[in-house]
Amino acid sequence: MFSIGAFASMGRVSVRMLRHYDKVGLLRPARVDEFSGYRYYEADQLRRLNRLIACKDLGFTLDEVKSILDESDADLAGLLRRREAELVDQITADQDRLVRVRARLQLIKAEDTAPAEAVTIEPLQPARVALARGVAASSDHEDVGPVISGLFGELFKAMGTVSPAGPAIATYRPLDGGSLEVQACFPIGSAEPVEVEVAELPGHPTAATYLHRGVMADIGLAYQVLAAWVEDAGHSTDGTAREVYLTSYPEPEEHWRTAVQLPVT
Repeated sequence: MFSIGAFASMGRVSVRMLRHYDKVGLLRPARVDEFSGYRYYEADQLRRLNRLIACKDLGFTLDEVKSILDESDADLAGLLRRREAELVDQITADQDRLVRVRARLQLIKAEDTAPAEAVTIEPLQPARVALARGVAASSDHEDVGPVISGLFGELFKAMGTVSPAGPAIATYRPLDGGSLEVQACFPIGSAEPVEVEVAELPGHPTAATYLHRGVMADIGLAYQVLAAWVEDAGHSTDGTAREVYLTSYPEPEEHWRTAVQLPVT
């Protein structure tokens, strides 16, 4: 048997916690000296301690832990795996939310300092492209990002041996109800890839263009600058947009260069 101090050391917990688990009936000592009151534990009790700590760290209350510890090892392992998956999903969602909050804060900071002079007017060139289509629930980066990345993944696989003839392009068109039509495109020139939709992206005589540098979560700044410029210049736009990925994968995203283009009249 082991003293409470030795057992705490082997179980990587504090003596105070072992006393608390004894008090609430989660982990009783194997023996308590009737004269000194010293608690003693057996090595096999580390199995119960490990399960107890795992449940606690996964967010179960002590009352829930009491019933969980009495389940079979197979049931317990399945329960812990499910809870682990839930926590991973929650952490991923929280990380995504943090990225969006930081991006929105950057937009707020840049509202009065956005360089409108960085907007240029140039023709929107037509392009023959292989494309994949999808719909995002909204224009929010949270909705658009997964759709466009998935479309480019599908398109890249479907292109086979045909190499793009220029930088990748994404186009966006607002739909009724607030959703967004999304197209992932690779310029292909005269090539004819198999099992891929091929279309001609229309040109436009004038497009307001802004060069965005950095991660796509911050792309809202480009649209903010362009919206202010379009309004100040007395132009109008139908809400469609084109993004040309001048520098993108496999470069680190912070080094990406994206030309954001709005057809204007």
